[in-house]
Amino acid sequence: MAQKEDYYQTLGVKKTASAEDIRKSYLRLARKHHPDVNPGDSSAEDKFKKISEAYEVLSDPGKREVYDQHGAYSDHLRDFNRSGGGGWAPPPDPFNTDPNASRGSGWSTGGVNGWDAFNKFFRNSTTQYTTRPQRGQDIEVALPISFEESINGRTATVNVRRNESCSSCLGSGESSDRSSQVVCGQCGGRGKVSLGSGIFSFDQGCETCNGSGKQRPPCQLCQGTGSVIRTESVRVQIPAGVNTGSRVRLSGRGNAGSRGGPPGDLFIVTNVADNEIFKRKGDNIYCTIPITIPEAALGARIQVPTVSGKAQLRIPPGTQTGQVFRLREKGAPSLRGSTRGDQYVEVRITLPKIIDEDSKKLLQEFERRNPENPRVEMGLE
Repeated sequence: MAQKEDYYQTLGVKKTASAEDIRKSYLRLARKHHPDVNPGDSSAEDKFKKISEAYEVLSDPGKREVYDQHGAYSDHLRDFNRSGGGGWAPPPDPFNTDPNASRGSGWSTGGVNGWDAFNKFFRNSTTQYTTRPQRGQDIEVALPISFEESINGRTATVNVRRNESCSSCLGSGESSDRSSQVVCGQCGGRGKVSLGSGIFSFDQGCETCNGSGKQRPPCQLCQGTGSVIRTESVRVQIPAGVNTGSRVRLSGRGNAGSRGGPPGDLFIVTNVADNEIFKRKGDNIYCTIPITIPEAALGARIQVPTVSGKAQLRIPPGTQTGQVFRLREKGAPSLRGSTRGDQYVEVRITLPKIIDEDSKKLLQEFERRNPENPRVEMGLE
């Protein structure tokens, strides 16, 4: 589809602009609107995409010729204009200032793609020299608990090894002695740092020394890191209803931030042990309970275990093995509110043991009076 964007207007150049003018205008605008220079600014990201699209066409003589003729560029228009067997070479590399370099080889300098070098420059320029306060890293600690504790909750004590803000320098990493100063290790006493290289090289005020070129010597207690390692016992309330993988957050109990930044958070991750009777799926609890032949045939009321104690379950007459009954709100407490899950009870009919001759005769008499054959009813015999 033909583009409607005016590429010359996008790059801020005239239609008679030279290739060098186009390159310089592109570099100026790309540096201004690059996403890494404008984090979170979607309009800058869109602008950068349009700038890159315009430069890709106008930097290539063949593509520019097609664009000037038709007011748009596409491969279809290129093929329509093409004469002879040659194809278009890659656009010139804006990072290659050698006027004798060929267009085909200039797009990659030193084995590094020009666009990759461009993006790498901006990443380094915004992160390598950052000395602003930084938030500390979060910490995760695994906590094994029993099945019963996951249902009822518990208070636990965990030992956490964490970086704590230095009490001597208050996290700045500098000595508290304001009278002694040394040459700034970041800028070497210049008061500014150079970012990028080549045509992208420019100076920026040093944030470590605020442009003075001097700084206080490093704190002797933390050796300039701004933090010291401490092992701390932390009490944490594990709420009722947690499951394996549940995360309990303790705000501000993670590693200390750098240069006075806020600390991270501490996350306690629970690992719930298996239970011999109960199985859990979400907030629902499942178990299997044996019943006798008379209970299944005649019906009964039996006691069954739940995670919150014993409960009555009605077994209707004619119950078959494998049937499942639901006990409402007898499951695990929900972390999302005040409700509970349900408990599902599967019954298994157990055969009686023949303990004497009278019992054997009773079963024989039962068989004589009830001659039904379930295999015949199913058509298996």
